[in-house]
Amino acid sequence: MRTWDIFCTVIDNFGDIGISWRLARSLAHEHGMQVRLWVDDLAAFQRIRPEIQSECDMQQCDGVTVCAWRTPFLPVVPAEGVIEAFGCALPDEYVAAMTMQTPPPVWINLEYLSAESWVGSHHGLPSPHPRLPLTKYFFFPGYTDQTGGLLRERDLLARRAHFVQHEVDAYWQSLGLSAPAAGEWRISLFAYENPALAGLLDAWRACPEPITLLVPEGRILPQLADWLGEPGVRVGDAFQRGALHVRILPFSSQDEYDRLLWACDLNFVRGEDSCVRAQWAARPLVWQAYPQAEAAHHDKLDALLAIYTETLASGAAQLLTDTWRRWNGVPGALDMAACWAGWRVQRDALKRHAAIWPAQLATRPSLTDTLVGFAENKLKSCVFSTP
Repeated sequence: MRTWDIFCTVIDNFGDIGISWRLARSLAHEHGMQVRLWVDDLAAFQRIRPEIQSECDMQQCDGVTVCAWRTPFLPVVPAEGVIEAFGCALPDEYVAAMTMQTPPPVWINLEYLSAESWVGSHHGLPSPHPRLPLTKYFFFPGYTDQTGGLLRERDLLARRAHFVQHEVDAYWQSLGLSAPAAGEWRISLFAYENPALAGLLDAWRACPEPITLLVPEGRILPQLADWLGEPGVRVGDAFQRGALHVRILPFSSQDEYDRLLWACDLNFVRGEDSCVRAQWAARPLVWQAYPQAEAAHHDKLDALLAIYTETLASGAAQLLTDTWRRWNGVPGALDMAACWAGWRVQRDALKRHAAIWPAQLATRPSLTDTLVGFAENKLKSCVFSTP
């Protein structure tokens, strides 16, 4: 198998295109594949990959052919492997063209990540097309051997280690900051709107240790501006409130966001892609799941908590659980002031746990490696069964 097509629709955030791009680049760089990434909103893609030209129908970027997904869809020869990211519907014209290939492409629906127990039993299941001689397979990222694993570049942990050892001081200088003072917290905040934010900021303002809060441009800025009492907060602004120093950063590329996660002592992250990258960063994290109807995301939250805290001491595990649940609006959780008081006590324990967690995850194959192996096996079985 040498060719892949990945289709991605951008909904209202950057997680879908972020994950699709990481996967496309990994297939090209690590497996030598010819990859076309079809995107319906190149302007959104440009936010995380600034060199993308939003008006261009086809362009090369880091070894991947990036194609504008237009309507009507122009005829192309389908790739051997076809991925519809997160249930986006393939163009009818493309599906029809798939039926003309012998053997037909391996068609994969890349699902959202979840640590819930049911994922393993659904991973890899076939879904025959109701009218056409095509079969789609459900492919679930996950944390166990029964799933597809997590996205991880082969050199990711080595790049992070080199950054921490040799580049972090220069990184702080690039942001106009000196190296952290003794006891200082450096915290990143990337979040959806959150009713718990004001209580957390109040706790940080009154903290005995200095806190530098780094906030990339995003949906949380209006709420932050309200708390600061500063209308029109913009990139580059800085504010001091008690022990809390706030810096507003520009919306960054994926690689730049990785460096922010690697440099900070604690990362507040949102959605799927940022959550996974924060885990690879080997730093303590607080995750805000994408809000779903009827609070369905709370089940996702508790499932990941159960895995992530399994080897933590009971006190640190309970604190992490309380904080994540409060940050995600779970009824009955502790308030943010109590949670932050606990973080100050459990700081070292949570830091040690976060440092060893990536090594545990890295014992399993990456999502890209698992996906390639799965598709090649399906393609071979199809070839052997063809008369």
